[in-house]
Amino acid sequence: MTIMNVKVTFWRVLFVVIMIVGLYSTYVRYLHGLGAVSNMNDQFPWGLWIGFDCLCGIMLAAGGFCITGAVYIFHVERLHCIVRPTILTAFLGYLLFIVGLLFDLGRPWFIWHQMIYINLHSVMFEVGTCVMVYTTVLLLEFVPNVLERFNLVGPIRWVKKIYPVLVCLGILLSTLHQSSLGSLFLIFPEKMHAFWYTPALPFFFFLSAIACGLAMTIFESTLSSRVFGRGLERSVITELGGALYVVLWVIALLRVQDYMHRKVYMDIFKPSYESYFLWAELTLAFVIPLFMLSFKKVRTNSNLLYIASLSTLLGFVTNRLNVAMTSMETWVGHHYLPSFTEVSITLMICAMGFFLFNMAVRFLPIFEDEHAAAHVEPAIQIGEVPQHSLVN
Repeated sequence: MTIMNVKVTFWRVLFVVIMIVGLYSTYVRYLHGLGAVSNMNDQFPWGLWIGFDCLCGIMLAAGGFCITGAVYIFHVERLHCIVRPTILTAFLGYLLFIVGLLFDLGRPWFIWHQMIYINLHSVMFEVGTCVMVYTTVLLLEFVPNVLERFNLVGPIRWVKKIYPVLVCLGILLSTLHQSSLGSLFLIFPEKMHAFWYTPALPFFFFLSAIACGLAMTIFESTLSSRVFGRGLERSVITELGGALYVVLWVIALLRVQDYMHRKVYMDIFKPSYESYFLWAELTLAFVIPLFMLSFKKVRTNSNLLYIASLSTLLGFVTNRLNVAMTSMETWVGHHYLPSFTEVSITLMICAMGFFLFNMAVRFLPIFEDEHAAAHVEPAIQIGEVPQHSLVN
């Protein structure tokens, strides 16, 4: 079915419905305030918008520093063909994180105050500053796609000269704020359940970001190859699957050691509200993907690898939601359930991410053509001008 030369599909209709409902919820939120659209309160001030839109959004965008670091720092040149879409995913992830934050802040028009009312002892100040600067870095890393689209040779050469600095700065900033997101929860040990409160929480947040960065790259590469009818870099995602397998084992072993050190491992097997959510998290994040990825047949099969990466993403999303919400429900004394308007705004933000990715792929040179993909370009040497050309 077509309307005015626009083909009507299920996904387009769904996108329009999500946007309409989300925009209505946005109108209510900014006209009547947080209380009119959310189930958050003084006892439970951080809900879905922080737990998913912010904590999970930042984590799912971690592929940017993982892949650029592998290519430009460790010279894994065979991953060069997925750098551009990975940077696009990271850039959109951080932009949508900022959008989600503007919904959660009581008075978002004062967000600029962080730049003048500086608190050097605040973890939240460090996270905000790193995210702000890293988003700028991602913008500069993404700009060459736009410049190439309009064949602006001069500006491209300028960006190429500072690209090594951008890569190093991006890795440094990501390392800081990915771990600092976990530090935000260290200030109230009495409020969080022992399953999720640990002094090692910043370290686990950083490791989970690496795992999700790898899994998200596999997920995005496989899904985009299906949607846009392009070739899939099978050897690349196979290698990423092997790396994901190693990272998941490292996290799993450290989680076990942490539970044993804090003597809470026996509580995992006792039926309780928290243990049910913990087992859902552990099953999705570790049991299913580790079992699947232990077989070479899975790591070399794009469909099975896609399922394993999706399970990993769902598992660590559940982990972040457990940390932000489930862990404190017992202390608060009631269960938090997001309102319809909270969910609709979150769905609108996610839908915008897919829409912007689709538009970028259609109008910008995000994916290399077959000739460029067959030629692995040399990685940037730190301190040198990158040798690969960004202009056809």
